[in-house]
Amino acid sequence: MPEEIKQDFSREPLERRNLHADPLVQFETWFGEACDEGIPAPNAMTLATVCSDASPTARTVLLKIYDRNGFVFFTNYGSRKASQIKDNPEVALLFPWFSMGRQVSVTGSASRISSSASLKYFLSRSRGSQLGAWTSEQSSVISSRDILETTLAQMKRKFTEGEIPLPSFWGGYRVQP
Repeated sequence: MPEEIKQDFSREPLERRNLHADPLVQFETWFGEACDEGIPAPNAMTLATVCSDASPTARTVLLKIYDRNGFVFFTNYGSRKASQIKDNPEVALLFPWFSMGRQVSVTGSASRISSSASLKYFLSRSRGSQLGAWTSEQSSVISSRDILETTLAQMKRKFTEGEIPLPSFWGGYRVQP
């Protein structure tokens, strides 16, 4: 490996006696530290699912809510990850906070959150992000970017005024450890 990519891992060792007994409290502490340290996108997490043939798939999604009940991310229900979760709800999450010398691994069962909870989050998003949810057919191949831009223009015309409704094909999943 090139010398310039080697990492210094000489941080203070991680010892069980220094950890909180409640893993969610420990996560909250470390997540706060990751935010304070200025780690880019500290809420970025790898979501691992399995295909119907049991082969693993992983992608990065963004943590949007966490609480005593688990970790929530949002997606298009027609996406590949949603299909895989429907077939097998057992998933893994990984928060890679490399500059802190830490990573957090979570395994659990994923399930859809309520449409009212999805709506609450959807309405907190920017108008552009709301239009993006209506525009993008996640996990589908398009022949050109023009198709995406044309669809976005159509959505802008369709929702010129007022509140943009929550798409029936979009919402959140909660991973409960």
